[in-house]
Amino acid sequence: MTLSSSHFDLPTVRLMPKADARAVRHGFPWVYANELVTDRRTKAIPAGGVAVLEDAERRPMGLVAVNPASKIICRMLDADPAAVIDKAWFAGRIARALAHRERLYAEPFYRLIHAEADGLPGVVIDRFGDVAVVQPNAAWADARIDDLGAALAEVTGVSTIIMNGTGRARGLEGLPEETRLLMGKAPTAPIPVPMNGATYMADVMGGQKTGLFYDQRPNHAFAASLAKGAKVLDVFSHVGGFGLAMLAGGAASALAVDGSAPALAHAGQGAAAMDVADRFATRQGDAFDVLTALAAEGETFDVVVCDPPAFAPNKQALEAGLRAYERVARLAAPLVKEGGYLGLCSCSHAADLSRFRAASARGIGRAGRRSQIVYTGFAGPDHPLMPQLAESGYLKAVFFRL
Repeated sequence: MTLSSSHFDLPTVRLMPKADARAVRHGFPWVYANELVTDRRTKAIPAGGVAVLEDAERRPMGLVAVNPASKIICRMLDADPAAVIDKAWFAGRIARALAHRERLYAEPFYRLIHAEADGLPGVVIDRFGDVAVVQPNAAWADARIDDLGAALAEVTGVSTIIMNGTGRARGLEGLPEETRLLMGKAPTAPIPVPMNGATYMADVMGGQKTGLFYDQRPNHAFAASLAKGAKVLDVFSHVGGFGLAMLAGGAASALAVDGSAPALAHAGQGAAAMDVADRFATRQGDAFDVLTALAAEGETFDVVVCDPPAFAPNKQALEAGLRAYERVARLAAPLVKEGGYLGLCSCSHAADLSRFRAASARGIGRAGRRSQIVYTGFAGPDHPLMPQLAESGYLKAVFFRL
């Protein structure tokens, strides 16, 4: 289904008097369901439909995407209520985002669109050379995927576009999971991605999320700066993120630990492409079990990095998540040589930097080690933040010297 947004016949939705209209006017991109007048007409708007948002005094505020079934009932698309959401509109947003990435990176491997911060709410686009992977995680974008794909091809010149419709965010929008080819030929092998002097293998058809995590790029680079001549351990390694970066930085050896055999196979292919396979080893298993086993074996490392999945994806999971981050730190700290480094990462929205840092420090202390913080990192500049949206600042990387 393709929805049109000719503004001549758009419905109108209105904020309740208690809603903070000023915050929306100043750039806050969402309206929650309890802030909107949800009468029969509003509830009848199809998921992904476009409407004109008005304040309680019926003054137009902009064009919003509406999903009556979502807690985020409106997402601001354009401050101009007369805007038309078509291919040309998408092309304008994509071109602005592309200009920023082309200034940052010499090669076309990056996060091209980072949702609200790039003016396309709920949309993530990662670029792998001539291939782009689109995640339309909001109903409005899913309904306009053809216009979005056509604009993406026109602006960037990519020859293949894959829609990856998997993940928790789509479920919250009432969208089904589906992955399909929008344009071009589906890659039959992982795509080699150069980053920080390393080579990563991105499985864009069957891998996790879009196939590779670009967000850790600056933190990989910091870890690599510690690695010359070092024996390093990369836990929750996925396709070799920190381990391969540290090998590119001159590490003597790297051990990658992950629960996924396919991810570790891709990590091994990356090491082979870098001609460092003789210095790279993998160990498949539950990370907590492997950390415990390595300690029992008497293993120690100059640099240990743990980059787990989101243990606290929402506020309900926060306390359990913080305990899990503390446990990671407690199990990893004994593996770090005196004077060595421990990098701990969190991609949980709900665990802010201060709480994550405190949980990590507590775990290190409980392992009987003392530490100093030497580096705090976040997602790279191809993952911009909306100042009004704290939720978009999810990634934290804290490196301790023990």
